[in-house]
Amino acid sequence: MVFRPGKTRRLAPVVLLGLLALLGAAPPAAAKVAMALVLAVDVSQSVDAGEYELQHEGIARAFENAEVIDTIESVGGIEVLMLEWSDRDKQAIIAPWTKVSDAASGKAFAAKVRAGTRSSNGLTAIGDALLASGAALEGAPDEAARRVIDISGDGMANVGPRPDDIRDALNAKGITINGLAILASEPWLDTYYDNEVIGGDGAFLLQVKDFDSFATAMKQKLLAEISARSPLERRLAAGQMQ
Repeated sequence: MVFRPGKTRRLAPVVLLGLLALLGAAPPAAAKVAMALVLAVDVSQSVDAGEYELQHEGIARAFENAEVIDTIESVGGIEVLMLEWSDRDKQAIIAPWTKVSDAASGKAFAAKVRAGTRSSNGLTAIGDALLASGAALEGAPDEAARRVIDISGDGMANVGPRPDDIRDALNAKGITINGLAILASEPWLDTYYDNEVIGGDGAFLLQVKDFDSFATAMKQKLLAEISARSPLERRLAAGQMQ
């Protein structure tokens, strides 16, 4: 598993003003939770049944993990939603907004994730996945200090709007996009995600070689997102760097 910090990005050109309007107004300043998090999971046709289960189980186990729950408790709780995405019109909410603040609510969210069934297996529309994630954040039940999209996938976009255009519009609204690139099919995917998908304040990318590493990467990613520290910053704070 490799960590890569996101690049500082300039705002998008004027053409993206229309996208900003579509995505709605900025959230109120008052915050009731530390973070509203959308987990956007790739279920395109390159993801087989076994890989699909590894993703779901990895997310479920992360929300049952004691270290993750302790970190959530330390910030006073988060709101989290999971959606699946593939083709242009194939985005489905698998686990709706859930406030996770302790072990019991973490287990409740994990149960929702495990209860989900595969929603699609189409093409790879990352731009549309980001649009759907942004729309979900607008409907979060509690105002959040930070709004984050956590998108994982194993391939480059091959249909739909350009991911970087949508990313820039979301970043301009204060939404951070982090990535988990699974390199099983496309070994260069980390570079693509870094350049075209992730962005915003404190954005970072984790890369893993295959789906077997997904659970470990998801846990580390959640720990970083909840604590508002990059994976590297967390390792430094814990004295794990030589």
